[in-house]
Amino acid sequence: MPLDADLQAWLRLSLLPGLGQQSLRKLLVSLGTPEKILAASSRELTSTVSEKTASAIRNGGAADDEVGKVETWLKDPANHVVTLADREYPRTLLETPDPPPLLYVKGRLDLLNSPGFAIVGSRNATAQGCGNAEAFAQALSTAGLTIISGLALGVDAAAHRGGLKGLSSTVAVVGTGLDIVYPSRNRELAHLVAEQGALISEFALGTPALATNFPRRNRLICGMAKGCLVVEAAISSGSLITARIAADQGREVFAIPGSIHSPLAKGCHALIKQGAKLVESAQDILEELGYKNNPVISPTVELSPDGDIIQRIGFDPVNFDTLLQRCGLDAAELNTVLTRLELDGQIESLPGGRWQRTG
Repeated sequence: MPLDADLQAWLRLSLLPGLGQQSLRKLLVSLGTPEKILAASSRELTSTVSEKTASAIRNGGAADDEVGKVETWLKDPANHVVTLADREYPRTLLETPDPPPLLYVKGRLDLLNSPGFAIVGSRNATAQGCGNAEAFAQALSTAGLTIISGLALGVDAAAHRGGLKGLSSTVAVVGTGLDIVYPSRNRELAHLVAEQGALISEFALGTPALATNFPRRNRLICGMAKGCLVVEAAISSGSLITARIAADQGREVFAIPGSIHSPLAKGCHALIKQGAKLVESAQDILEELGYKNNPVISPTVELSPDGDIIQRIGFDPVNFDTLLQRCGLDAAELNTVLTRLELDGQIESLPGGRWQRTG
């Protein structure tokens, strides 16, 4: 089925080189609809855009082959283009300063306007950080919040997995065109999100993974959410930028504290000092957001046969020599236990010969 005239007009403008999102929004405010913009006079257009761009608009906007790529992509029933004029457009984004004129969506349109919650953090997260992200996401998803993140490695990926395990699924806001999966290591996860949740991008098909695009997509992650949780973040992490955007948009910001010795806890501690809410459980978040009637049942944790060693490791990273003193074992015995616990996923090795429990 060919594109209807309305959507074709949106695409001819949004895909036109030189016509940015801000200028397109200004034209929509002054002229009303994409069809009226394409039919406008040079004088009407040059009050907002350059003469070169005005001339391109009067010549019909983006090239036929660019529009044709989208038309071909839309033949898959899972693929959608949602514009500012559509009822499916996320209403929460309309509250933000610069909502994209249109969004490319792969998956469930209903999730665009379901109550959402953002979870972000380090791409190089520890096993414990990923475990926390997944557990929080599953609990919040089960309580009725769709989990929103950016499909990056580490915390983002764990949050999406947790959201898929809950009842309210997950939305991935990406920084590329939706015909590209980045990072490629998350290809399988991206397919799962597309099947059971939704992938969203403001970028045209074929847009590669450009560094400048990822900070832009962060405003959509926050804009679609009621709040934002930072799980692990270094002091220079992009997750802190996301948290600042969330605060600027009037969203609640939450952070999980960590060890004072961990570089990946320093960003969260900085946020808490600046006013982010310290959380120890998903219930803390739900109560803050007004979901007091949605109690979260904490998962039952089975004790390991080597639970005594786990207890002696504690919650901070610990080096081998210190652990030898705490446990009273010889080096060979301790190495055997640590190897078994690591294979079981109960502890992880860190740089510098240190160990840390993962739960």
